Amino acid sequence: MNGGGDRQWQKKNQGARPVAGREDNQAATLKDLLNPAVVSKLKEQAAEMKREEETRKEEERKRAEEARKQEQKRLESSFEYLLNNSSQDWKKFK
Repeated sequence: MNGGGDRQWQKKNQGARPVAGREDNQAATLKDLLNPAVVSKLKEQAAEMKREEETRKEEERKRAEEARKQEQKRLESSFEYLLNNSSQDWKKFK
């Protein structure tokens, strides 16, 4: 009788084995399961993607700044814009 009960216990706890090299009873993480070379390659790829995203954002910011400058230059050359945005305090000129 005792032998049958041990087999059931072994089957239930078969998946609960700790990962080699782990002393605590936490579940294995993906990092623990992957080859260190694969992990480092993924980290490099993530860093490269981050650099590309920063470069793209910087270029977009520069384009927006240039467009803003062009619009301001266009408005400043417009007589109507200058007239509407000038201070019309004629008392200063009396």
